[in-house]
Amino acid sequence: MEGDEAASEVPVYYVQHGCADDDFRTFNHLLAVQGLKSRYRDQRAVHYTHGLCDGEKWYVGERKKIILESLNNLGIECAEDSVPHIALLGSGGGTRAAVSLMGSLYQLEKDGLLNSVLYLGGVSGSTWSMSYLYQDEKWSVKMEEAKSKLMDSDICLTEKMHWLRKRVKDEDFSLTDLWGLLTCSRFMKQMDQRHLSKEAWREATNPYPIYCAIEKHFFRDGPPEGKWFEITPHEAGFTELGLFVKTSHLGSKFESGEVVEKTSEMDMIHLQGILGSALASERKIKETIFDYVKKAVDKAQKFCIGVNNAIYGYFNATRTFFKRLIGADDGVPVIHMECHSLSLDEDESQTEDLWEGYVKKFFVGIKKILFLIMYWEWGTTNNFLYKYQHSNMPDELTSMEDINLMDAGILMNLPYPSFWGEKRDIDLIISLEYSAGDMFETLIEAKKHAEELKKPFPEIDDKVLEEKEWPKDFYVFEGTEKAPTIVYMPLFNRNNSKDADEVEAKMNKFKTFRRPFSREEIKDLLGLAEENIKRNKENIMEEIKKAVTRRENKQK
Repeated sequence: MEGDEAASEVPVYYVQHGCADDDFRTFNHLLAVQGLKSRYRDQRAVHYTHGLCDGEKWYVGERKKIILESLNNLGIECAEDSVPHIALLGSGGGTRAAVSLMGSLYQLEKDGLLNSVLYLGGVSGSTWSMSYLYQDEKWSVKMEEAKSKLMDSDICLTEKMHWLRKRVKDEDFSLTDLWGLLTCSRFMKQMDQRHLSKEAWREATNPYPIYCAIEKHFFRDGPPEGKWFEITPHEAGFTELGLFVKTSHLGSKFESGEVVEKTSEMDMIHLQGILGSALASERKIKETIFDYVKKAVDKAQKFCIGVNNAIYGYFNATRTFFKRLIGADDGVPVIHMECHSLSLDEDESQTEDLWEGYVKKFFVGIKKILFLIMYWEWGTTNNFLYKYQHSNMPDELTSMEDINLMDAGILMNLPYPSFWGEKRDIDLIISLEYSAGDMFETLIEAKKHAEELKKPFPEIDDKVLEEKEWPKDFYVFEGTEKAPTIVYMPLFNRNNSKDADEVEAKMNKFKTFRRPFSREEIKDLLGLAEENIKRNKENIMEEIKKAVTRRENKQK
């Protein structure tokens, strides 16, 4: 049943079966997206825009209805055309950021503030939590349940190996996949194989999610417009260039702006590997964690060589066993050790051989993983702008067959670039700062980057920067006519740390590069994040009221 015929019959079904109002709302939701989906279904080309795509525009409109109701429940007077654009941003910081964002969101829901938020944006560790949460299309109204799942035990080895066995066969298998598997299964306790584009037509129960990355080449050498990359349920692309494709087409092969080979959309495991791949940046490794990573990589390389030698002996011993078992000399591969490679001679006629089916595949997979670690090979993504001609595009980008997307926290540890300017027209940004180190470094970097791109950004008082080692828990940087107001909330602050030394001690305890946190450590982090929100509920509400006034003034 299609089109108008379906539209005419479904309401009768609802009436005859005595369905509730919620069911009618669900039906109206389906009708609303029907036209949008049909337009998106046939869209295959790169598109240029500095405005919202139709899908995001529709979602924002629906979300504003929920926000209006929420504001009225909070006692904040707001007209339908004055609903403020509020973005909640989570910083990077590995598992520390992922867990802390869960605590902040939990308390925001408990205090009735979460439904005032239009957008939720994140980089690095915060995107792990976002991916974890958005599996549930109604997570923002049941944060208690989401938080409790953090205490679950690790994913079983069988489930992890099942995903890895399928993925390792792909030609583009890389450390990005391994890192995604680790973050999903070990840190966030879930194996998230869904596709982000499947969220595009959900009801607007949750804030609209924006996941952020950067392009490695342009981070190092290219123009600033080519650095920031954003991914939403509807589209993915370069924020400042205004060049996007449907999210379901990210990873497909393009030429001159058109799809030439459609590939499967990356799952959320791989996407999390991209979004948290700080270790893919050689510069970041040298600047911040060189000694740590150098020791780890040296150990890994020695381990890999040792394992190769062990595999060599075990492989040939197993070969001898199989020769005796099957009573034949043919069809059994022979391994050859070279300086840095492991190769197999195969007899293609013996495809059903037990050796061919199981043992060989196991060793080939192990070999592939070991050498990815030895040579530190992270993944790339097919460049949808390959050979694409546009006046707004850097020449370097059109000649690149692949782009190298990685952790946006390397450039800026809060996702400000997706929320400044006219595109999303944000009134208030609430920045949840879970970084370690200089508490105001991200703000300073964001302001510099904004000035470079001629984007509006609020002023930062130099006196505030003097508090970087022992910050307060709540700062407000007032917006201007075009720049949004920014609320800045450091996780470790004067209210939970008696001095700068205790702040530093907490940062060391919950450092970014370390083993997964224990249950007690998770509880401690959740408690700190929750308390920061709880303590500042009135302050946040006051800034929301100002955001309503700001939106009202824009409408005049």
